[in-house]
Amino acid sequence: MQSLTKGLIAGAAGTVALNLTTYGDMLLRGRGSSDMPAEVADRVADRVGLVLGDEETKPHREQAVGALLGYATGLGVGAVYGMLRGRRGPLPDWVAGPLLGAAAMVGSDVPAAALGVTDLSQWDGTSWVSDIVPHVVYGFTTASVYQALH
Repeated sequence: MQSLTKGLIAGAAGTVALNLTTYGDMLLRGRGSSDMPAEVADRVADRVGLVLGDEETKPHREQAVGALLGYATGLGVGAVYGMLRGRRGPLPDWVAGPLLGAAAMVGSDVPAAALGVTDLSQWDGTSWVSDIVPHVVYGFTTASVYQALH
């Protein structure tokens, strides 16, 4: 259980780092936020028959659910990493960081693609960099914080 808790804490730190990186990028480039998390939330809600509200409240709830799904991904990847690290032993941060970043990226991008929210084959280089960099920051932060807690 101790490894799980450390993984959750590390994943939370990684999620904060990912958000700081994303919002920093938005500030520097003057770009808007992605609609993808809210669109994923909308598609998931439709598939399970969940009504998120009327015309006025639905978009806000979609944004909230989309953000919460991002936190769930970040915490979940951290928790799994903690459980695996507890069983397998140390993994260098330079290996764990990119792997954790990739896992978090898969956890957000694959469901979006599977639900038809985005077509990853149509992303340009800037879109990929905007997605990869925050996830790599997530991975290195999660690995480093886990190691520091260990």
